[in-house]
Amino acid sequence: MSLIKNFRMLALYNQRVNEQLIGVCAELPNDVLNTDTRSFFPTIIDYWNHILFGDLILLGRIAANEVAGLSMNDFSSFPTPKSPTDTYFRTMEDLAILRVKVDKLLVKYCKHLTESDIETVITYTTTEGEVMTKAVADITQHIFNHQAHHRGQLTCVLSQFDADYGCMDLPVIVAQGSRNL
Repeated sequence: MSLIKNFRMLALYNQRVNEQLIGVCAELPNDVLNTDTRSFFPTIIDYWNHILFGDLILLGRIAANEVAGLSMNDFSSFPTPKSPTDTYFRTMEDLAILRVKVDKLLVKYCKHLTESDIETVITYTTTEGEVMTKAVADITQHIFNHQAHHRGQLTCVLSQFDADYGCMDLPVIVAQGSRNL
């Protein structure tokens, strides 16, 4: 499987699993969404804000270099990421709207990726002020790894609140795999 087809499959997986988990979280009462989870992030709402931060900052770095048709114009309606602890919204309803928009942008980006795009090397400054130079393929892979990592933590927290989030297996969520992507 090519790396590009893998990214396209992961973008679809990401979109569908986020929709699934947002749906579960939307059914939870606000007091549960804002309860101290005693985990990596204080609340379920904080997990969603942080996952959005990661997507926005990483996709923004790619867009700043106009890779795969992304440009900063794509971010005109999005909040500007500044810190890993950014809070964009405090309600699931508002977070869900932004999540859907970001997931659509990620799918669009992956659909337009080319072999030369993923080999492109870009330089950016981290939120800690460190200058980094990375291949677009590595940044794109980190987008998916970052989400999977924090969704794993989030599902552990949801389990502790007895929330049933269903199956999250890649072969079930994206049944066609990388075919025809």
